[in-house]
Amino acid sequence: MSLAHLLLRQAQRQPQAPAILDGAQPHASYLQWAARSAGLARHLRDGGLQPGDRVLLFAHNHPRYLELLWGLWWAGLVAVPVNAKLHPREVEWIAADAGAQLAFVTRDVAPDALAGVAHQVDLESMEADQLLAPVAEPAAVPITERAPDDIAWLFYTSGTTGRPKGVMLTQRNLMTMGLGYFADVDPIARGDAIVYAAPISHGAGIYAIPHLMAGARHVVPASRGVDAAELFALGRAVGPLSMFAAPTIVARLVDHAAQQGLGPELCARSFKTIVYGGAPMYAADIQRALSVMGPRFVQIYGQGETPMVGTVLSRADLKDRAHPRHAERIASVGVAQTPVRVRVTDAQGQDLPLGEVGEVLIQGDSVMAGYWGNPQATAAAIRNGWLFTGDMGALDEGGYLTLKDRSKDLIISGGSNIYPREVEEALLTAAGVAEVAVVGQPDPEWGENVVAFVVAQPGAAPTQEAADAHCLQRIARFKRPKRYVFVPELPKNNYGKVLKTELRRWLASA
Repeated sequence: MSLAHLLLRQAQRQPQAPAILDGAQPHASYLQWAARSAGLARHLRDGGLQPGDRVLLFAHNHPRYLELLWGLWWAGLVAVPVNAKLHPREVEWIAADAGAQLAFVTRDVAPDALAGVAHQVDLESMEADQLLAPVAEPAAVPITERAPDDIAWLFYTSGTTGRPKGVMLTQRNLMTMGLGYFADVDPIARGDAIVYAAPISHGAGIYAIPHLMAGARHVVPASRGVDAAELFALGRAVGPLSMFAAPTIVARLVDHAAQQGLGPELCARSFKTIVYGGAPMYAADIQRALSVMGPRFVQIYGQGETPMVGTVLSRADLKDRAHPRHAERIASVGVAQTPVRVRVTDAQGQDLPLGEVGEVLIQGDSVMAGYWGNPQATAAAIRNGWLFTGDMGALDEGGYLTLKDRSKDLIISGGSNIYPREVEEALLTAAGVAEVAVVGQPDPEWGENVVAFVVAQPGAAPTQEAADAHCLQRIARFKRPKRYVFVPELPKNNYGKVLKTELRRWLASA
């Protein structure tokens, strides 16, 4: 079975139901979506592309993006969606590594031809119109059959510590994710609406699969990105929205709601469910989000290597303030999702007792087939069927996983392990502090010193003395930062993750 069968099924069940919206305006019904995707598949097959060939998508969010994805799968091809904020030279490296013969782009990110790609199509060109011209009967265009372990999506990691790796996500991986959404994350009703404010090229786009399974509507904001005022208005216009959001996006939504005086009831008119993940969400931040916007949040933890599937902290867990361990649970990333098992082990892969910190391992049908053309990296990441995530965490007796940090972010000072997230959690409760990132700086005596990069709240001016006193009231003395660097903003990638590699590089150069 192919992911394309999901689209054909909906086109047959509810052909005239609205499927894709451009802002609040209709772009395609389910029948029109299927007809355009089937038309694209026919053109690409007639053009000589063979099942398993790779096609690059280098574009900002666009209503045609979903039509392209399902058209590629209809033809049995492999989609290679890449971050629209990458430099074209970086994208050319990915295209060459993937062996992509064709690229679909938007002119704003790729005004010139990408070197090494045989053919390039602008999504808003006449050629794109022709390729996506609808067929009269989608079912008349055969869907190329794919095996469960055939690759559907080649996802390139962010590459913050070197060249990105191509994560091979199979039909089975993505089907598992889609079904797991219903089991663990959120029910979806026909006619619900998911909005793509975060990039379709990553987690937000992957969530198109369960929403297609349910026959929901797929909304691309007119801005093609994150504008809090626009999203609140869009939700009021088309019905409460579901979305995937990095913590930085959540913060923008919460700030807007607070500034406009929108309480939980008014927020509920705009948003049904906000699934957050992709970067740490600190306890203080989610507490504020719940207070301002109400219980419409769900946290997931996963990686590109197990897309959107790892653990889940449910809406019920987040709003259950009466639970005696509520404070601990909202600082966790929840329990293992239904399709996977989660373990915490030592360096030798042996299970650790509850409460002890070790590496997080995940096993299940969502785990990638491996890294494209990189058997050495695959062998290092997947051992005896378990994905070694590189994340450090601890499990409690209820199965709740609390992440500490990436293993590479662990600071060892004077022989003691210090987890930056613990220091960051403490500093974020200090007066006048908006954001914090903690890294280690090499030190000849201690091995490493703790350095905190701090972003102040607007109009505030926190001092090193005040921050230090605050830390001493909350964490052990040896964990507190030896140095505070006050900065206007933290370096982040397109998905809201703080680039600690950049902070270390700055320390080294300074």
